[in-house]
Amino acid sequence: MGVLFKLAWLAGVVTAVALILWIGAGSVAAAVAASGWGVVAVVVLRGVALIGAGFGWFLLFPPRARPPARVCVLIRFLREGANALLPITQIGGEAIGARALALTGAPATLAAASVIVDVLVQATTQFLFGLLGLAALAAMREADPAPRAIAVALFAAAPALAGFFLVQRPIARRWITRLLQRLAGGREWLAFGAIDALYARLADIHANGRGVAAALLVHSCVWLFGVLEVWAVLAFMGYPCGYLEALVIESLMHAAKGAAFLIPGALGAQEGALIAICAIFGVPAEAAIALSLIKRVPDLVFGVPGLIGWQAIEGRALRGSGSAAVAESGPAE
Repeated sequence: MGVLFKLAWLAGVVTAVALILWIGAGSVAAAVAASGWGVVAVVVLRGVALIGAGFGWFLLFPPRARPPARVCVLIRFLREGANALLPITQIGGEAIGARALALTGAPATLAAASVIVDVLVQATTQFLFGLLGLAALAAMREADPAPRAIAVALFAAAPALAGFFLVQRPIARRWITRLLQRLAGGREWLAFGAIDALYARLADIHANGRGVAAALLVHSCVWLFGVLEVWAVLAFMGYPCGYLEALVIESLMHAAKGAAFLIPGALGAQEGALIAICAIFGVPAEAAIALSLIKRVPDLVFGVPGLIGWQAIEGRALRGSGSAAVAESGPAE
């Protein structure tokens, strides 16, 4: 882990703890306790959402090259757990997921390409989800300046999203190859072949128009389904709200997490965002912090087994490579 990520992780932890202490640890604990079965509801809802997200990833693969759906779903849990629990950026889990898929037998370039496109699909649908939440907030609070400020932040992400899409296109391959050639001083690197293979896999996935469209639809439904987490927790804590209010809170919270992608687990950023957004609807700060903490419970419930499973996959691959090396060396003479 680089120094920058260590500092970001430490800053996030300090911020989250400071917010809890500033509001009052006792008040936050009481709000969490008041949620009761809301914690269980969030775990169940998150589990269903992650199954949906894993199936959306599965749909992206060209039909002739699809791994089993259950593999995509299980590794999707791993990706989520790694992003939430490990001291890495919020996209570090995607690299771990691609490696885990490759270790299960999928071609490495296909695994990497599928994760790249899946992240693009998630980012695109999350952006649209954020716009939907912004529109709902603007409709409910016409005179409130908050929607305008949030709109500026959301649209600032549009160029990055467009750039992420363009880098997957063939023209970007030429730019990247030329850049590597200059850096290599004209030497041929094996990486050039890997880049060509990766872009070939990306082209195959993008050519699967029905699969991409289906994945966009599934991920959009997953975002809308995830709104029920906020709705359920606030209802159990005694702050009932409508679906639209919960949609605003959930969508703008994810927009804030996306902006803070360099902070592992969005520590501090998620808590601060929920305090500000929930205040718009009269939800007190201690309930907003409690909501944030409860939404982190599924990260532990699903993330810990996911990371254990990842280590099991790595261990199996290591044992396999060791056995292969022994077989190739043959008996000692």
